[in-house]
Amino acid sequence: MELSLIGLQNAGKTSLVNVVATGGYSEDMIPTVGFNMRKVTKGNVTIKLWDLGGQPRFRRKLTTAWHLAVSLKEYISATHFSYVVDAADPDNVKISKSELHDLLSKPSLSGIPLLVLGNKIDKPGVLSKQALTDQMDLKSITDREVCCFMISCKNSTNIDSVIDWLVKHSKSKS
Repeated sequence: MELSLIGLQNAGKTSLVNVVATGGYSEDMIPTVGFNMRKVTKGNVTIKLWDLGGQPRFRRKLTTAWHLAVSLKEYISATHFSYVVDAADPDNVKISKSELHDLLSKPSLSGIPLLVLGNKIDKPGVLSKQALTDQMDLKSITDREVCCFMISCKNSTNIDSVIDWLVKHSKSKS
């Protein structure tokens, strides 16, 4: 299974990769330049996690390259993707919504399951799952399976649920 992690800068994509891979969390993360790939094995399932940089200067290039690569089945041939949102930063949710829906409009991504992760639920003022679902307009996405989890990489909250979802979906697509 291959999972691409997409989202705005500082949403927690790299932290998620590290927590899934090692169980460890670090406050001091360096922004991802371009992309990184890490393989993790959970049970008998190997997952390639593609961590795509979220800074504006990389985001357009990477998401364009990513959706082209998916259609060509080379480079990053993701079978699933996750959009990571900083749920404690409501100001960026509007931008996240726009970026996500723009990405979903690409025909080459039609039908690829989407996992939306509202991260940083350990912080004060965090959006609820319902508020995130509403503000990201997730119910309007009808051409694919959409799942949303509220997580904290810092406290590992709901990380097991995310892994379970990934393992279940890797088996159902095999």
